Amino acid sequence: MSSIRAIVVDPDFPERFAIEEVEAPQPSPSEALVQVEAFSLNRGDAIIRVKERRRPGWDLAGIVIKQAANGTGPKVGSRVMGIVNAGAWAEQVAVPTNRLAELPASVTFAQAATLPTAGLTALRALEKGGSLLHKRVLITGSTGGVGLFAHQLARRSGAFVVGTARDARNEAVVREAGADEVIVGDDLEPARAYGPYHLIIESLGGKALKSAFSLLAPGATCVTLGWSASPEVTIDIRNFMVAGGVTLYKLVMFAEFDRRAASRDLAWLAQLVAEQQLRTPIEVEASWHDIGEVVQRLRQRQFTGKAVLYLT
Repeated sequence: MSSIRAIVVDPDFPERFAIEEVEAPQPSPSEALVQVEAFSLNRGDAIIRVKERRRPGWDLAGIVIKQAANGTGPKVGSRVMGIVNAGAWAEQVAVPTNRLAELPASVTFAQAATLPTAGLTALRALEKGGSLLHKRVLITGSTGGVGLFAHQLARRSGAFVVGTARDARNEAVVREAGADEVIVGDDLEPARAYGPYHLIIESLGGKALKSAFSLLAPGATCVTLGWSASPEVTIDIRNFMVAGGVTLYKLVMFAEFDRRAASRDLAWLAQLVAEQQLRTPIEVEASWHDIGEVVQRLRQRQFTGKAVLYLT
């Protein structure tokens, strides 16, 4: 049985991460085999507490070295990006063809690697608000990959967009991404001055999510993505009753793929990048041998945007 190198995370490792020899992937008939050139990190797959040995990683970009046996998807030699449930941080990955998209010639592997999780999450979250033209949108966690993509796409949709930044030094980053106004600090109360909001994309949890409920307009939607600040929140149900007709939607990206394949959306995002209508917020580029250090920097919030690692 042939083998490849892959990043393995194990609670018994001194630094938790190591590059090891593992069994080479065996694609199913609907999967293409991709030689990975670069991958990006997401907080959800990079810093989750390790309880057992596993293969992490969702996002990847590379070259198809074996087309899917059923004849679907990109052909051998195609430059692609894709997303898998786990194991993307490896030399070779088997990817379902409905989660792959070919890259325009001008889009680099690094740019492409940032798009699958963060770009798709931002896009699908914004879709929950329907038409955003002249609507008001509040985005928390604005300095992360999802937030920075969401700001650009919301502004492109004609919305008035309010973002957040925990540190004043990152306010300019959020405005550059498309925010009309930026709330600095952890308190969302100042955002009330620009509301109420037709759509809120909330990724902090805790008191931020609690505050978001009181900022919704009648018939509005709050999309919750996670809880980077706190998983616990006490909801005052009166906030829903006062606004009327509001919706709380928990977006789980892999469940979204059961409703609509990722390929078309990925291709659209890549085209926006090629046309310079969407900026990929790459803040860290490094070798995959530096995975432990980069994850630690991500955990400590030492950079905004995305980190991309190359298989060098």
